[in-house]
Amino acid sequence: MITIGLTNWKGHNTLIVDKNKELENYTSHFPFVEMDTSFYSIQPENNLLNWIDKTPAGFQFIPKAFQAMTTHREWGDYFTSEALMFKVFIDSFQPMLDAKRIKAFLFQFPPYFACSSENVLYLRKIRHWMGDLPVAIEFRNHTWFSELYYGKTIEFLKEMQFIQTTVDQPQTQTNSIPRVLEVTNPELTLLRLHGRNFDGWLNASNPDWRKTRTLYNYNHAEITEIKGYVEKLALHAKEVAVIFNNNSGGHAAGNAKELQKQLNLTFPNLAPQQMGLDLF
Repeated sequence: MITIGLTNWKGHNTLIVDKNKELENYTSHFPFVEMDTSFYSIQPENNLLNWIDKTPAGFQFIPKAFQAMTTHREWGDYFTSEALMFKVFIDSFQPMLDAKRIKAFLFQFPPYFACSSENVLYLRKIRHWMGDLPVAIEFRNHTWFSELYYGKTIEFLKEMQFIQTTVDQPQTQTNSIPRVLEVTNPELTLLRLHGRNFDGWLNASNPDWRKTRTLYNYNHAEITEIKGYVEKLALHAKEVAVIFNNNSGGHAAGNAKELQKQLNLTFPNLAPQQMGLDLF
């Protein structure tokens, strides 16, 4: 099975019929969404219940792990122990877990999270704290896939039943990993598409980096190339979930639609598409 989604349900103007119903509009096009809000703060239960209520029964979310869980921040600034942080995070998602609305939790690590014994131990702790929940790992430090550690990294991810996240991104020397078409959990694999804006991705010190790094519009030939990646991954995983994250310029939805067309995919159980009120 191949599914396609976008990062966040907001800001995709081509999908919006009613600006007050962005999530509902989104769910009439795609079967899942990557949730960024959980990275910035642990969400209150009423938010999750609201999002469940607004979406079809089969719609799923891929929440990003809270920023202190991926070492972007110090956990001691928020909690008295790391174990407590993970418990509070998991407990916050219990309504979605009970409703089977979670496809996986995405742990996206920063560029300084290198392949080291300390960080391998931390990943083992993550598996312990997350229990048997589906966890996807996205590295941004090339050492994990260096010639020395590539095979060991893949075997470790398999051992931990982590979902290896294949990424499409510019290849810089400081904050990129290669495109690794490896499936480490046969149930699910992720393909995250960040665009190929080399200059934007490289200059992480730029105050506008977060806005410009994913400013990219995949052309037809590149979408065809991505189609090949998806089909290769699909040989080894029950589901390949493709996430378009190139939305700084609003290109993600259109690119996702083109890939869907090239793969000849239809997604069942979507919300009915709404007609705009501006008919004349």
